Amino acid sequence: MAGAIILTVALTATPAPYVIEQPGPTFNTLGTVSVAVDGSDQKDKVPLISIDGATTFPTDGNLNLLTVNVLGVPDSLPSWGDVIVAWFDRSRAVVPVDAVFPPDVTNADREKENTALMVNSQHDAVAAAMTYEGYHVVSGIEVLGFAQGSASDGPLKKGDVIASINGFAPQSVAQLREKLVDAGAGTTVTLGVLRDGQMRDIDVAPYKNDAGDTVLGIGASVAYDFPFDVTIRLDDVGGPSAGMMFALGIIDKLTPGNLNSGLNISGTGTIDNLGNVGPIGGIRQKLFGAKNTGSPLFLAPAENCDAVVGNVPEGIAVFAVSTLSEAITVLKYLGNHSTPDVALADAAANGIRTCDSVVASAQK
Repeated sequence: MAGAIILTVALTATPAPYVIEQPGPTFNTLGTVSVAVDGSDQKDKVPLISIDGATTFPTDGNLNLLTVNVLGVPDSLPSWGDVIVAWFDRSRAVVPVDAVFPPDVTNADREKENTALMVNSQHDAVAAAMTYEGYHVVSGIEVLGFAQGSASDGPLKKGDVIASINGFAPQSVAQLREKLVDAGAGTTVTLGVLRDGQMRDIDVAPYKNDAGDTVLGIGASVAYDFPFDVTIRLDDVGGPSAGMMFALGIIDKLTPGNLNSGLNISGTGTIDNLGNVGPIGGIRQKLFGAKNTGSPLFLAPAENCDAVVGNVPEGIAVFAVSTLSEAITVLKYLGNHSTPDVALADAAANGIRTCDSVVASAQK
């Protein structure tokens, strides 16, 4: 008996090949964050979102972005005991370590990628918010580099901004890809290119890559020309999933009144510069993060609804959104339906989607 007890204790203390995802810190995009001063241990509170060069208005309440913490790293994995406990905790998820920390990706590369995703997410959120406010902010598609052997390497140069393709002005990389597909591989297209401050026409022929896609063979991102400055301060948080909440926070600061009616509202979702809201990881942990912060109203990407249904903590009402405009419509609706029960009961009658309604509609 004593031997069995010792063996059981030893097994539960043994590192498991898993990590544990759990709710992380919550940040109010309308509030402040603590940031290090000049690399010292001292920290100052600054607005999470600050705007310079445009009229702003007072805000109230919360528009929370949510994060996920990962317990364990390859060199220090949680024990089997920790994993067993997490399996029975709805707010946590047990994930194979290689799924979170691929063995062929270094920590430095992982951190660099997460930082880049966060920076791009912030730029896209600013663009989406300004576009919603009526500003034109896209100057074109910037060439970041070239695939090996790309026929575009030469006619195009790194730093070029593609303002048009066959007369059409793409507002996203996806739109540029669509126009390349429409033209077809081997067919010459005319690009309006901004280089060194001057516009010029350049003819290139898209081709099929190894994956069978019609491409120019370039790395690209949207080039923006913002009419005023928006600064987002959020240290030690990576990834793109805060994009929608950044955009909502910016819009709230740029418009009179309270976009959230002064309520405590949470949400998550990626965003592109055109205002399309995309899915994220760790939705269940973020739902519990909202509950932990006392936020009863939650905006979720419609594409995450399958993972939402059946995993919503008690006292939380979840609303599905696919665009920035839809998210704002939901926020305005919640101003008159501020309790979860009432908001859910009246949603369908007011054209507001919930995750339950999205999933039910998909099953018909």
